[in-house]
Amino acid sequence: MNRPVSPLLHDYKQSTSDQPKKSKALQWFTVGLGISLIVVALVNTVDMPAPGKPPSSAPVMVASIDESSVVPPVDRIVLMEQAEALMPAPAPAFKQLVFNVAAGDTIERLFRQNNLDIGQLMLITELEEAKTRFRRIKPGDVFEVNHKDGQIMSLYTKIDLTSALKIEKQESGFAAEIIDQPIERRKRMAYGVIASSLFESAAAAGLSDKVIMNIAGIFAWDVDFVLDIRQGDNYYVQFEEIWQDGKYVSDGEIIAAEFNNNGRTIQAIRFVDDNERSEYFTPNGDSVRKAFIRAPVDFTRISSNFNPNRKHPILNTIRAHRGVDYAAPRGTTIKASGDGKVIFRGTKSGYGKTVIVQHGGNITTLYAHMSSYVLKVGVGTRVRQGQAIGFVGSTGLATANHLHYEYRLNGVHRNPRTVSLPDAEPIDEQYRDTFMARAAPIMKELEQFKSTQAAAVAYNSQ
Repeated sequence: MNRPVSPLLHDYKQSTSDQPKKSKALQWFTVGLGISLIVVALVNTVDMPAPGKPPSSAPVMVASIDESSVVPPVDRIVLMEQAEALMPAPAPAFKQLVFNVAAGDTIERLFRQNNLDIGQLMLITELEEAKTRFRRIKPGDVFEVNHKDGQIMSLYTKIDLTSALKIEKQESGFAAEIIDQPIERRKRMAYGVIASSLFESAAAAGLSDKVIMNIAGIFAWDVDFVLDIRQGDNYYVQFEEIWQDGKYVSDGEIIAAEFNNNGRTIQAIRFVDDNERSEYFTPNGDSVRKAFIRAPVDFTRISSNFNPNRKHPILNTIRAHRGVDYAAPRGTTIKASGDGKVIFRGTKSGYGKTVIVQHGGNITTLYAHMSSYVLKVGVGTRVRQGQAIGFVGSTGLATANHLHYEYRLNGVHRNPRTVSLPDAEPIDEQYRDTFMARAAPIMKELEQFKSTQAAAVAYNSQ
């Protein structure tokens, strides 16, 4: 028969020597094992009475254990959770496929190629929320499909920048949900100085192709970005960056811009009216755009300028060149330089395939040497500025692909590159006060940015 343990005090502390640290679990195991061995030792060293002899009158002693060395229940739970976290995660019960839609793809073809259940696809495409999305897939669309042995478990695809479609398998079939994906618009400012071209300068300033093209488009009525650019020209631009879930998505619209070209300063501020129509105006509310575009084609160079005494390259005689020839690859789109009505479309002697547009103010424009016309544009058709009317070619008396463009006022030919173009309509009176109120703080921000850049340039030049 065992007697009570003697009253021996025990204080267990970990050694402070520079030994490698053990895991917490191992430390607690060691402590427990040590306590057990001490208790056994104490029991074995206490005097045991001889058989039939009464117990000794020595006082009974109880072992004292430092409570800090015992593993609390909460710590044991933590240890278990840490151990579980180290265990490998179970393999997913399904596989994921990502479809990047290419030209000519259909969703049915993609499903068949990947051995997915076509019957389930038919059920999905009948869902009200999914009908439109599956009818209008286009190159660049992305579909994420989770499946198990070809059976659809879920499907996810973005509808547009701010919404996505999520479809999940349920016991009774499929359920669809439109998920809102809000975006954040952040303002960004940029500054550039032109050494050779707008595009090289803007790229050096870290601007995307989209922003560069928008800058060129805003000032296209006043600046020929091929011929008018001078070394030292500079520009300032405030534009939007679109962010979603804390990540940059793309560049948005230009809010305001200033272009300084050969001593001229041109400023533009974006305004969106109640009909969601966007246009750029000067700080005074005048339209930045003109009633006509200087160059109605994206050209590579001017192959022949307006010249009343030019020698014709084919006829070899002095024959006035009453327009401007814009060299461009065959098939390049030709755009109407202003709003108007088509009064001629057909072959016109040395001009080859030609379109003539009548505009307001007794102005006509002529587009010649086309390779072909836009089919829906015929005599009597009303066209808008920038609308496609034909394609670059070399029909008629032409030695290479180019657009021959003429501008006539009251029947008299004028140089399209230098003629004073009429302004477009200023901002509508019903929006003027609103525009002026919005424009003031925008221009203040732009001026502050300009001052900052000027100070930085001055500092760096010291």
